[in-house]
Formats: sequence, structure tokens, C-alpha cells
Amino acid sequence: MSSQRPEIQSLNAYKGKKGDYFVIDAGQLKKGSTIELDGKIYQITDYRHIKMGRGSAQIRLRLRDIRSGNTTERSFQASDKFTPAFLERRSVQYLYNDNSLYYFMDNKNYEQITLTTDQIGDAINYLKEGLNLEILTYDNEAVSIELPSAVDLQIVETEPGFKGDTATGGNKPAKLETGITVQVPLFITVENTIKVNTRNGEYLEKTS
Repeated sequence: MSSQRPEIQSLNAYKGKKGDYFVIDAGQLKKGSTIELDGKIYQITDYRHIKMGRGSAQIRLRLRDIRSGNTTERSFQASDKFTPAFLERRSVQYLYNDNSLYYFMDNKNYEQITLTTDQIGDAINYLKEGLNLEILTYDNEAVSIELPSAVDLQIVETEPGFKGDTATGGNKPAKLETGITVQVPLFITVENTIKVNTRNGEYLEKTS
């Protein structure tokens, strides 16, 4: 059998396979890709191509550590090679938290999975008991979660709405049941439920 390394055309082509001998070119990276770097697993949250003098080029990456949630920016040469990290997804339901530990249940085999506050990161702002989402695993280790693109959350605190606010427009702060504060239209009141974008925390619509 030949020992030559296979040429990788895309991450999707090798989904589910692992091995540190797989490498990809900088041009194959994109926002959302996951890579192994310096012994850590990072997700690329921003990708910029920077043209340098005399035909050379660099790439500027914003990276989120999948395990800790910390972000950093790094620059690389466009000719650099990278090792992709192959994450698997498990459909789970959020159960509850106990201090810094968060408990989830696998929707297929009912196994209970525990993650820490650091592993969950800002996603804590949108976690509601009973929410269905995905846990990301690497080599069978649960490392992070992936939320739905939007979630429904109830308003617990905001200034009263008044008749005519729908027509006049404008926004006001509102505290949601998870503790996060978002900007909502003036007509929204306490106990209303709204749909919130989990990527940027923006109000999308009133659902009840």
C-alpha cells in the first residue's frame, strides 16, 4: 500500500476521518472550519486574506478555542499548511446546571453529558431547560455546544409598553429569562416571548 498522503479537496470530503497526517492549504480554510494548532482545537470565526508586497500574501484568522471559548487572532503565510480537526455532532437536550456544570441528555441513547461554563462560553446566554441543540465532540470528548440559529425566550424585565408604540418604532432594553439583556421594540412587555438570534443577540420577532 502506498504511503503517499491523500490530497484533500475539502473538509467535507473527509468528514468523520481523523489523523494528524491530513493537511490542507490556507486557501481551503473558511469561516466555521476547525483546525488543530499548537495542541488545541480552534474554530475559525473570521478569515481575511491580506495582499503583501512583491506578490506575497498572508491570512489573518480570528480563532476560538473550542474547549475554553477564548478567542485570539493570528497571522499566517498563505503557503502554510493546516491540520483539520474533525468534530462530530450529537443531538442533545439541555437539562439543568449546577454551579459551573451544565448537564445535557443525548437524544438517541439518553446518556448524560456534562460540560463546564468555559466550554459553553457565551452560549450560556441562550440556554433554556428543554432546549434541543448539538454537542460537538473530538475523539469522543465533548468539547463544546452548537446552538440553534434562534431561540424563544421570555421577557422578565423591561419598561412598560404603550399603545401606539408599534407605529412609532424605537427600541428599549429587556432582560430575558436566561439573564441576558437585548434590545426590543417598544411594544414588547413583560411575559412576552421573543425569538432571539443566537449569533448576534438581536431581536427577531415576538412569538407570544
